Formats: sequence, C-alpha cells, structure tokens
Amino acid sequence: MSRRSLLTGPAGPAGPAAVAAPGRPDRAARYRPRLAALAAGAVPVFAFPAPGLATLAWVALVPGLLLMQRAPGMREAAVRGWWFGAGFILTGMYWLVPSVGPALPLLAVLFGALQAGVGAAVWGLLHPPPTTRRALLAPVVVAAVWLTTEYARSWHALGGPWALIGATQWQHPTVLALASIGGIWLVSAAVVAVNTAVLVVLTAAERRPRTVAALVVAGLLAAGPLLFALQPAPEPAGAGGTGAGGAGGAITLALVQPGIVDEPQARFEAGVRATETLGGRLVDLVVWGESSTTADLDRDPAALDRLRGLAATTGARVLAGEDARKADGRISKDAVLISPDGIVDRYRKIRLVPFGEYVPLRPVLGWVAGVSRAAGENRAPGSAFHLLPAVDRAGGALPVGALICFESAFPDLSRTAARAGARVLVYQSSTSTFQRTWAPEQHVSLAAIRAAETGRPAVQTSLTGVSAAFDAQGRELARLGTDGTGTLVVRLPLTAPSALTWYDRVGDVVPPAALLVTAGAAVGALRGRGTGRSAQGRPASAADGQPSEPAR
Repeated sequence: MSRRSLLTGPAGPAGPAAVAAPGRPDRAARYRPRLAALAAGAVPVFAFPAPGLATLAWVALVPGLLLMQRAPGMREAAVRGWWFGAGFILTGMYWLVPSVGPALPLLAVLFGALQAGVGAAVWGLLHPPPTTRRALLAPVVVAAVWLTTEYARSWHALGGPWALIGATQWQHPTVLALASIGGIWLVSAAVVAVNTAVLVVLTAAERRPRTVAALVVAGLLAAGPLLFALQPAPEPAGAGGTGAGGAGGAITLALVQPGIVDEPQARFEAGVRATETLGGRLVDLVVWGESSTTADLDRDPAALDRLRGLAATTGARVLAGEDARKADGRISKDAVLISPDGIVDRYRKIRLVPFGEYVPLRPVLGWVAGVSRAAGENRAPGSAFHLLPAVDRAGGALPVGALICFESAFPDLSRTAARAGARVLVYQSSTSTFQRTWAPEQHVSLAAIRAAETGRPAVQTSLTGVSAAFDAQGRELARLGTDGTGTLVVRLPLTAPSALTWYDRVGDVVPPAALLVTAGAAVGALRGRGTGRSAQGRPASAADGQPSEPAR
C-alpha cells in the first residue's frame, strides 16, 4: 500500500470528513485510531466544570497524545490531532446546540483542525524512542503549539476564549498563582507540558529521558504552589477597617438572583422583591444580573423610579442589567449604575456572543437563526470599556470594573479594568438558555480565573445561577447555585488600589512567546526535512517511521 493511499483520499489530505481509500480493511485500519482520537478528545473535558475532575487534567491529554505519537507518519499524526481537537470541541461545547444548532459540528471541524499542529509536534519529537534531548524539548514545544491553537480560537471573531485547558484549575488557587504571572495562558502551558512529560515517562525506553521527564513534571507541579506561598494573602474581611477608601479594607455586596422567570416584567419584579428583602442589612453595592430589565431606563421613568427607590431604601447604589431597544432602534446590553438621584453611568457590552447576540457573516450564516435560538437580529456593541464610579456606604470611591456575561472569558478586559484602578470586578450574567447543562458552572469558573490574574476580588451575578464571589487569589467565598433564588450577601476583602500583579503589568506575553516557539519548531522541522532530502537523494517519507532531523 502506497504512502499516498495511506494518508490521503481522492480529495487530498485526510481530515474528519475525508473520503477513505478503497478497501474495507484499509479503511478500518485507518479510522479506528482516528475514532479513538475523537473519543480521546472528550477525556479532558471531564476536568472542566461541571464534572470538575480537575486533577484529571494533568494526565487527560495522554491518551490522545499517545495516539499521535504512535501514528505511522507525521501527516497521520496531524490528522489524529485534528480528530482529537474535534472531539474536544464537540464534548466541551455541546451545550451550544440550542444557540448554533447544526453549526456545532462545523465549528468542531474548524477548531479541531488547529490541533493538527499538536499531532505533528508530538510525532516529530516523541516518535519512539524518545531521547533525552527530545524529552526536554517536547514539553516546551508541544505546550507552545497547544497554546498557539488556544490563542487562535480565542480571537473574538472566531468565538472567544472558552474551554482553555488551564481553566480546569479554577478551584485550585495554588495553581492559579501562575495566572498572576502569565495569565490563564501560563496555566494552560503548564498543564499541557505536564501531560507531555508524563507521556515521555510512560513511553521512553531508556531511564535517562524518563528521569528528565519526571523532573519536569515535579518542577511544573511545584511552580504554582511555590508562587502562591510567596504571594501576600488578601486581608480577611473586616481587617484594616471597612469601606473602600483605605489601602485594604472590605466591602459588602448583595448579588440578586431572581431565578427562572421567563416573562420580562415578572423577572424585573422578582429582582425588586429579592432586593427588598435586604431590609436593614448594610451593603455597599447591589448587583443585578444581565438582562434583569428590558426597559430602556433613559426612556422608562417608571422602571427607573423603582430602581431609584431601591437605592434609597438599601442605602447602596444598584447595578442593573439593561437589555433593551434604544432610541436609535437597536438593542444593546448595558450595565447601568443607579443612585437615589437617577442614572449615574452606564457601560455597554463590547464583546458580543457569536450566534447568541449576533450572527457572524449574517448574509451567509443567517440561516442558523431559523433552526436554532441564534439571535434574530444583531445587538449593538459598545465602543470602549470604562469603569463605573460606584461608592461605598461611607461615600468613598469604589470604582467597579463591570463586564457583561461572555466578557468574563476575555483576560484583556479584566486586566484593562485592573490597570484603570478597579477595586472589584463585577460580571453580570444570564445563562438561562443553558440551564441543566455544564455551561453555568463553566461560566462562573472564569470569574475565579480573572480574580487570580488581576489580584482583584470578583463576583458574578446571574439571573438563574450560578452567582458567586471570589477573593483576589481566586478562592471562592460564597455561591448561590442554579437551584437558588434571592440575594447572596458577601463580604469582600479588597487589595490596595495601586496593587498590580505581574500579569496586570506585562499582559499577554505568554501567547506571543508560544507563537515564536511554534514558528521556530516549524522552521526547524522544514529545514530538517530538506537536509534529509539532500542526504538521501530522495524526498524523506513520513511513512518511513523515522523522525525528521530536529527530532533526533
């Protein structure tokens, strides 16, 4: 059987939808490992919420990496990487079906293709037998290639950063300490590097590469806890005085969760009743969820008066979520800060949810709205981010980084808020479309990661749950699950206004570094293949089962 018939069908390189070469035995031999790779792509998803098997993340990639490593050639390894990526997206984002319908398999094929580079890197560096040199290079290169794929699909036009492998560690602040240095990207890199090194430990024939790989695993697993131990812990609630005016201090927030109430006015009234239950409790800010009112508060004095009254009776400003058609005829989602005197300021959501709030390339993909719950019309995005000027009960400044729902997925937005002087990050959310799926738990986990990245306490208020609060190291302080309603009152310790993490200061330096490593590895592989052709007088064949020059 020729190399071409093994790796390609009549239409070219094989992928998840490729046509197999004629012959039932050949087709079965080709597709069994690819189907296994597709299934292997589902394994790491169980490390994410809601299954929450976070420890699994450190070895969950190994089955897929092993299938790539044992491929007969680099091209087949890349194809298995593609199938692995498709399985990961299909499983990790299954809850998108109501929003995107039959487009989900297409997205899985598209994003899965990005993982082809991971397969090529694994095969090129670790095709048996792995040497000591490659045992050192592989964790760096494979992690860089993986991170490059995560960074590529994190581009807003492609959907945004969701299901990044580092997010599996959201309940482990000792690991999230890495995020305070290099953002979620550094956590992802560590997880992938450990998986790669574990593969070497399991497959290397000689003791030396196994020992080197084991040391890499130990070092990476210790890095996060060591950084965490060196970081100053947030002050306990109540220490250093109260209010937001001091260097530390603490504030009290009330998160309002009305529950599943479909009719807009009834939902608004449920939010009012839940806020009224605060009674004489002393709070500094009342936070409602996304789309908690469908009234344009600039043009609906009755709805605004109700919110002004709540601000007066609670003694705290109210941050409402407005999802309304504005005077220009377009719908937008705004976070509106309200005092007893009226609207203080508003922030309009700038990162919209693909298909949920707008349909990309609507003239081409508009049909999706007819077979799913995709947006019937595009929402109007805001133009820029800015802080909202809240105050605490004593009148001290409490600048709030208010972001809306999907925007919690973007590290750059929370970093912008921290650098602008936000004392607390507030995310307004509504995941009612995805109740009884893994989506609400996946979503709330992002607030913990943003807190650890920026060194700022963070809260998420959701109409239907999960609402939760996290301290500046990402530790969960309180939560109200998807089966809860009412108000969640939480005391948040604050960090100094001028406190900045390394990630706040330097930003996203890890992804560009990963891109450079990936490009360097690709150039090295191409040069190695060219050297092989010159030495042999014929094109080097990946089907020969020999690694290219840089892999020796």
